This record gives sequence, C-alpha cells and structure tokens, in this order.
Amino acid sequence: MAIEAGLYGISLEKMMIDTLGESIEAADMYSELLTDTHAPDFTLDDFHADLDNIMATTNYTSETIVTPLVTLAAGTLTFDHVDSLYDNGGADDVTVTDAMGQAGITTVSGSATDQLIYMLDFVTAASSTASTFTTQIHANGVFTLDYTP
Repeated sequence: MAIEAGLYGISLEKMMIDTLGESIEAADMYSELLTDTHAPDFTLDDFHADLDNIMATTNYTSETIVTPLVTLAAGTLTFDHVDSLYDNGGADDVTVTDAMGQAGITTVSGSATDQLIYMLDFVTAASSTASTFTTQIHANGVFTLDYTP
C-alpha cells in the first residue's frame, strides 16, 4: 500500500465533540514529509506516533503550519494554510529525496498526543537538493467539505 490523500476521522471527531479542547484552526500546527511506504489508516490513526516512514534527509525538520484557517461559504467548509516551506530555518539547504506526502498535525504535547488532521498525496515523488522544499497548497485550500444536499 502507498500514501493516499485523506482526513483522519478520529482526530476530526475529537475536535467536533471537543474531547481534547484542540482546534483545527489552532495556530500551533506542523507538517511532516513522508515516503511512499507510509500506509495511512484514516479510521484508526490519530496521533503523530502513528506515522511511520517520516522523511530522513539532510537538514530536514518538521515545519510549522502558518495561518491555518477554516472558512464557511455557500455550504462549503474549507481548511487552508500557507504553503509549507522546508528550509532549515531559512538556511535553504534541505535535501529531500522522493517525498510522497505531507501530514498536517496539531501540536498538543508530543508525538503520543499531537493530532493528525490530513494527509496530502503528492502522486509523483518530489525531491530537492540543498534548497528550499515547498509544498504548494491548492488555491481552493487543503480540503473542502461540501455539506449542501
């Protein structure tokens, strides 16, 4: 099995019923890059600790998600944020080889409690050498939920 795009149901359920008092629009979110061998389970995975095959490359670290935002317009709920820039604190010297996806995660108090929100599937492996690696978010947002009949 390979990476596929999706939303982590348990985390979203917890946020909707306020189990942890965590907000999907919280300013304390981060992202991780993953290899194609990661197989997400959108029904059972809910914490950062459930991720396997996180990128292990030169100068790579998880990146803060900037300006997470939930909006509602014309029966569509949209979650969006600024493009993710993996640049080693501005040093622009990150080497990424064959990244296949990005997970969006809220910061709670560590890998065992940080909530998984989404997985992006790059479809085609993406790489960069000693530069900034950017995950460009679609103009329509990370994901949208259309709840009109």
